[in-house]
Amino acid sequence: MVSSLPHPTTSAGRDGLAALLARPEKAVVALDFDGTLAEIVPDPEQARAHPGAVPALAALAPRIASVAVVTGRPAGVAVRYGGFAGVPGLDHLVVLGHYGAERWDAVTGTVQASAVPPGVASVRAELPGFLDGVGAWPGTWIEEKGRAVAVHTRRSTDPEAAFEALKAPLADLATRHGLVLEPGRMVLELRPPGMDKGVALAEYVREVGAGSVLYAGDDLGDLPAFAAVEKLRSNGTPGLLVCSGSTEVHELSDRADLSVPGPQGVVRFLTDLAEAVRAAKA
Repeated sequence: MVSSLPHPTTSAGRDGLAALLARPEKAVVALDFDGTLAEIVPDPEQARAHPGAVPALAALAPRIASVAVVTGRPAGVAVRYGGFAGVPGLDHLVVLGHYGAERWDAVTGTVQASAVPPGVASVRAELPGFLDGVGAWPGTWIEEKGRAVAVHTRRSTDPEAAFEALKAPLADLATRHGLVLEPGRMVLELRPPGMDKGVALAEYVREVGAGSVLYAGDDLGDLPAFAAVEKLRSNGTPGLLVCSGSTEVHELSDRADLSVPGPQGVVRFLTDLAEAVRAAKA
């Protein structure tokens, strides 16, 4: 292990990292996009991967079984915002968009997708008028996500108050249309049940036959993926949980084996990990 590679604070995390370094060809490295590979920005359409993310992934990906970006964004959007297409070294990259309902493979450069549930279209049509009816929060806005709809409060005059005030009404709206409400960092997402990062990650790990798994995330939506890794560990598959540091989400950092300072820290960790894997096999 290179000296600059940070050490996990838990025994399970140390076991996960050791397994990854011992057999990298069986390892899956999975990462959230927003807040992990890309900084959180007021307008999600302006989010882009950290400049060092693609070089770090390109150095790591050829040495392991697979890199998977697991995101609530549409797969094609994450590919564009990440700059993942056509990059030498990223043949082993997949993007599991919409929590696994969409999939982009670097090898083919194509997106595979299932049908959009009807409840999403119904909520999309009703939501603008619904928000007007539950109270005006200047700066709150709706993001269309194809297979989900999100209400952002980060640009509101009082983001936390708007978030708390809208949580219960939006949960009721989601239930009426057969959807679920997923809270995040000043965002409330309405999406179909059974779609989360834990389901997407567990299915992909089984598909690949991974011998170890690393997952890095930053938000409440990453908790199901953390839970999936914890379950894998209990069943004998070593894993490492990395928190992309945030002052907003303690639930994630409290369960992580290792915390790094945001996307910049994630990129540094991935860079050091690629070097550690190279050194271990030298």
